[in-house]
Amino acid sequence: MTALAPVLQRFFTERLIRQRQASPNTIASYRDTFSLLLRFTQSRTGIPPHRLDITDLDTELITAFLQHLEEQRTNSIATRNTRLAAIHSLFRYAAQHTPEHADHISRVLSIPPKRHDRTIVCFLTSEETQALLVAPDRTTQLGRRDHTLLRLACQTGLRVSELTALTRDDIHLDTGAHVRCHGKGRKDRATPITRPTAATLRAWITETGCRPSAPVFTTRQGHRLSTDAVARLVTKHAATAAISAPTITSKRVTPHTLRHTAAMALLHSGTDTAVIALWLGHESPSTTQIYLHADMSLKEQALARVRPINTSPGRYHPPDQLLAFLEEL
Repeated sequence: MTALAPVLQRFFTERLIRQRQASPNTIASYRDTFSLLLRFTQSRTGIPPHRLDITDLDTELITAFLQHLEEQRTNSIATRNTRLAAIHSLFRYAAQHTPEHADHISRVLSIPPKRHDRTIVCFLTSEETQALLVAPDRTTQLGRRDHTLLRLACQTGLRVSELTALTRDDIHLDTGAHVRCHGKGRKDRATPITRPTAATLRAWITETGCRPSAPVFTTRQGHRLSTDAVARLVTKHAATAAISAPTITSKRVTPHTLRHTAAMALLHSGTDTAVIALWLGHESPSTTQIYLHADMSLKEQALARVRPINTSPGRYHPPDQLLAFLEEL
């Protein structure tokens, strides 16, 4: 084997798994990136992956790979940048173990991420949220399961992976009802739940007889729901909800849309963005600023406080007769 194979293997076993203790999702993302890259390189050079050297992955080839992701695989720019970040991470690790390739590595690390437009986050209004929650047929067990999952998602803003990973032990329905989850970045957090959500969860757990370590949301066969299954049920019930709330048809409703919906509900209630960041498990409060950009009502309130151009300020009127008396003393 050449220099690339042992470095790549140690990158996963030592750097990602042992040192960084990366989550399974992160490891899977990096694995997919390098599987795609090695297959693309073999198709371009004819060299089997186990015989590739670090110098075979030069800037020209990696740039062509990134272009291939966008054009042939129709990946978004965000996905393209994520793949590039994984490649950069490998080459930074390689710089410590193969200093003889420092010049080559520095050129790869100089490949910049691609800039792209940031779209405004999609979220549901209170009327649309209510229509979504009543969409499942609660005369069936699957309908009651879907209703419980949707209510919990819209109120807590849990990620879809966090929802599917919930067990009975993670749900606390006594005083101070809340759910605990092991989220992105290996961070644990507790999220409070409202009385209606707690009541719905209590009824669902009682109905299913969920054991302490068993998943809360399962398939007909009793297996843990997959993230794809949750995405399908959200799409299904959004289509039903659109009958009573037609504005939903203009939105692409996904499990992450429900996370945005929870965040916007908190923002509209006057919750500080730092608290929302803690609620959602964001690494930095700056991430939560996207909800300020999406909230048109806050912008309209700010506009209402601005005096129109070419208008006189007007005469000052004291807000209260008692205050006027005090100001005249």
